[in-house]
Amino acid sequence: MKSIYKISLVALAVIGLSACNQEQKTAETAANVELKTEAQKEAYSVGASIGKYMSGHIKEQEELGMAVDRSLIITGFTNGLNDELKLNEEEMQTVLQGLDEKLNEKRQAQAAALAEKASSESKAFLDANKVKEGVVTTESGLQYEVMTPGTGDKPSAEDTVEVHYVGTLTDGTEFDSSVARGEPAKFPLNRVIPGWTEGVQLMPVGAKYKFVIPAELAYGDRDTGTIPANSTLVFEVELLSIEKATAPTAEAATDGHAH
Repeated sequence: MKSIYKISLVALAVIGLSACNQEQKTAETAANVELKTEAQKEAYSVGASIGKYMSGHIKEQEELGMAVDRSLIITGFTNGLNDELKLNEEEMQTVLQGLDEKLNEKRQAQAAALAEKASSESKAFLDANKVKEGVVTTESGLQYEVMTPGTGDKPSAEDTVEVHYVGTLTDGTEFDSSVARGEPAKFPLNRVIPGWTEGVQLMPVGAKYKFVIPAELAYGDRDTGTIPANSTLVFEVELLSIEKATAPTAEAATDGHAH
């Protein structure tokens, strides 16, 4: 959605204000604010939505090691509202472009460091896990362990499976869980990461397996946000049911050739 305000995202990023960061006088005023009329609510919502949405950008900047002078943010915001700018728009645009470049450099450096760390930790984890009792390593490098045997059919890659699962990084950080959502996941088995496609085909219905999936069978060198690049993933998967792929009928196959 296009903003009705002529403020760049980077400019908004340095306006991320919250009541706890304002001076005592401002905090007292905020505590006594009245939101009775529609106009009052509209005005408050404009300021609050900008502050809430962009506070994450301020937090990210600080986490990347770049200090933020919050008193100057407040001053700049007030000057902007009152059209009493200390820098002209051209100067501010240059400054903000420079800030954006610095932030991108910091993000890239952080992502590279995380990817290197994940790669090192993944190798150590895979080496340690493969020698554990009950762990089987397939030709592709997938590691699995039978937690609960099953007696039902096994799916093929084209089938749709219904599963419950919990996914974690090697340090135990949970990044996804159908169990936490309270609802099983259902999907065609050939539409997921290779480690899943291979691993779940080994499972009979009713079984629960633990999979340790190397990065090359997962998301590789892609950083998904919750999963750093080069990450080995650990999944506990329970296969609940299989929906067999529909085979084309003889009539449909003949019809298909006719066309």
